[in-house]
Amino acid sequence: MMDAVRFLLNGEVVEARGVDPTRTLLEHLRGDLRRTGTKEGCAEGDCGSCTVLVGELDGQGGTAWRAVNSCIQFVPMLDGKAVITVEGLSGQNGAKDQPHPVQAAMVEHHGSQCGFCTPGIVMSLYARAIAAQGAGAPIEEVLAGNLCRCTGYGAILAAAEAIPSEAAPDVATALAPLQRTAMLGLEHDDAIAGITRRWFAPRSLAELAATYAEHPQAVIVAGATDIGLWVTKLRRPLAVLVDIGQVAELKTLTREGRSLRIGAGVRYVEALEALSVLYPDLGAVMRRLGSTQVRNSGTIGGNIANGSPIGDMPPALIAAGAQLVLRQGETQRTLPLEDFFITYGKQDRRAGEFVEAVLVPPPPPGALFKVFKLSKRFDQDISAVCGAFNIKVENEIVLGARIAFGGMAGTPGRASACEAALVGQAWNAATIDAAVAALAEDFTPLTDVRASAAYRALAAGNMLRKVFIESNRPGVATRVPLAATHG
Repeated sequence: MMDAVRFLLNGEVVEARGVDPTRTLLEHLRGDLRRTGTKEGCAEGDCGSCTVLVGELDGQGGTAWRAVNSCIQFVPMLDGKAVITVEGLSGQNGAKDQPHPVQAAMVEHHGSQCGFCTPGIVMSLYARAIAAQGAGAPIEEVLAGNLCRCTGYGAILAAAEAIPSEAAPDVATALAPLQRTAMLGLEHDDAIAGITRRWFAPRSLAELAATYAEHPQAVIVAGATDIGLWVTKLRRPLAVLVDIGQVAELKTLTREGRSLRIGAGVRYVEALEALSVLYPDLGAVMRRLGSTQVRNSGTIGGNIANGSPIGDMPPALIAAGAQLVLRQGETQRTLPLEDFFITYGKQDRRAGEFVEAVLVPPPPPGALFKVFKLSKRFDQDISAVCGAFNIKVENEIVLGARIAFGGMAGTPGRASACEAALVGQAWNAATIDAAVAALAEDFTPLTDVRASAAYRALAAGNMLRKVFIESNRPGVATRVPLAATHG
């Protein structure tokens, strides 16, 4: 067992020995390493003021970089990787001790006032300049996860337009010797909680299965975009954690028959293109799911395993007919994704069993596939209702329907009564009315801070009406009148 985490920080090897496994990278940077340029704003991955770049070997002899929120990255997750903070930008383009072009552009265009959010904005724009978020990524999309209360963004956008692209730093040679070859176990006595915390980082699927079988009470960590908040906001003591970020088999996108197989460790950003090709509407919703930083860390498998009733991926994947692959030791089983969610906070997952992959089939030829996300804020907001529709219509008759919603119950789930009211019926306004009415048999939504029960029920029905409208007169929003969703 090793008790040290080693990573590159702005080009230099640093070692964290005896670290609390749930200590965040932000805490380590500011408290232990005194790199105070990275700021703490929300400590939950929303504001972006703590944005840094993380680099890792890309498997092709180079380094892949991504912008992440350091406030919800645990220190052991950085083992064998590289980190660039705002202090490390000077010299990245060869001009030592001079402001980086991103910093210079922010000064030139008056992109900063109080300055608190500025380091995170600079790092997001630097990530774009080195194409870490994809060449030509829209500036507004890149900055959606960086909140500023001072400038109104106009000056920041002007600065972003003026920033030239540049080559990404390649630190593969320095990273190679830092890569671990054995499972990492960390122990730390927490004097406050009185708990010994342990962190395991298996390197293969077999090691993961064996580790989790031995520690079935452990918390599995993928991107930590949710679990990070358990620590920073809920102060939940986590005694044993298993990191799947080093398991190569879980980080692959492959074809299995006609289906797309998405490993449980595949991040949103890595699956976005492939899922967008299969289901363009799902791709559009994924671009609104969290911020760039969140999509660069969070995984689809983790979102499913957590079983949130308001996760945006499960409704769409259920409508698509996705299957979930679970593993316990050497035993593997597959089940329809909708059967995984039993009730609020409870999933069909046995002791020592974990999510290995999700299988996403292509849509049937000519199917209507739509996903609608209704939230108070367009970008980076939690859904009040998320509806997904996979409807097959031929000769004006509904031959098949898979409809799923999130935010309507304690789990994401199918609208079976609504589907039954559609299948075999004419694709017309009367059938839609009957199917909307049937939704009352499927869901009894709750009232909370995001929406009232009545609003949710009304919105869900209107989403189905919208599918019908767009299928008959694309681009025209007047055929079947939508019920009013506002007083």
